[in-house]
Formats: sequence, structure tokens, C-alpha cells
Amino acid sequence: MTGLRELQRQRVHEAISTAAITLFLEHGFDEVSVAQVAAAAGVSKPTLFKYFATKEDLVLHRIADHLGESARVVRERAPGERPVEALRRHFLDGLARHDPITGLNDDPEVVAYHRMVFFEAPSLLGRLHQHMARDEEALAGALAETADELTARLLAGQVVATQRVLARRNWQLLADGRPMAEVEVEAVRAAEQGFGMLTA
Repeated sequence: MTGLRELQRQRVHEAISTAAITLFLEHGFDEVSVAQVAAAAGVSKPTLFKYFATKEDLVLHRIADHLGESARVVRERAPGERPVEALRRHFLDGLARHDPITGLNDDPEVVAYHRMVFFEAPSLLGRLHQHMARDEEALAGALAETADELTARLLAGQVVATQRVLARRNWQLLADGRPMAEVEVEAVRAAEQGFGMLTA
């Protein structure tokens, strides 16, 4: 059961994040200061930094929430299920849910969020690559439980790259104005192709 203190912490965390992303999408990431975010969220600047280590993390925590997810999928897969098959199934489930992490979500704010991260603020992309490196390391650790270290590291790198390419492709198709239903069909086909290559 979540205590009152933890609930309050979650509320403040969400309030800061919401204020930050609203301001960044409206004015641009580089045009908004941390002080402005803190004021909009109704907290002090020191309090903000207790929740978010960097300005970039105000944006990327929504992606960072998925850190370690691939490693968990591998470790919690069904008996007899191969790691790549478990990861494929998980990604396809994300597409079916239109999980923003897969890029297959046409909510205008989600589309604008991806544009900001990938094209409008180089510091965000740099920080994202740090998160992805940590995710790759965690996945390699999970894969190493059933494979040699080199195989685990090579496969982890390929999985993370495949997920990134697929998600960015989905976002780009939606950003180009393609209908969601049409993009979803292509996204599933592309995921099958990508994970099929990993299996091979």
C-alpha cells in the first residue's frame, strides 16, 4: 500500500513534469528556463532538482520510466520462450496498446513530444542516448544469464537499435500525416521484419 508521503511525492513529480512539458512544447525546450518550470509547477528550484537531476530529465523521464523493461521481459518470459520472441511479443503488445514508446500514437502532444526529443533539442537526444545505453546494459545482463557475454552484448545492442528504428519510423509516418490505421498495419509488418532479422 502506497503511503501518503509517497502519494504526495508522486503528485509533485507529476505536477512538475506536466508543467515542464507544457511549457517546452509551447515555447521550445531551449527557450524555457528551469526557474520558469519551477514557478509554473508551484515549487522552488531546489525542490525541482530533488525530483529531476537535469533539465533534460524533465522531458525524458517519460521514456526513462521504461528503462529496464526489456531486461524484465527477458527474465519474466514464459518457460521455453526464446528471449527475442518474448521481446517481439512485448513490442507487438505495445503497438496494440498504442504505447507512445513504440512511436505508434497519434495524439498531437505525443507527436510534438517526439519531434522535440529527436529534432529540436540536441541536448535531449544526447541524454536519451545515455538512457538507451543503460537500457542496453541491463538487457545484456539479462541475456547473459542464458548466453555467453559477447553474444548477450551483441544481441542487446541489436535489440535496442531495432526498437529505436521502429519507433522513430512509426512516429515519422504519423508526423507526415499518414492515417493511424494505415500506419499501424505497416508498424506491425515492420516489427515482424525487424524481430525476424534478430531471430535469424
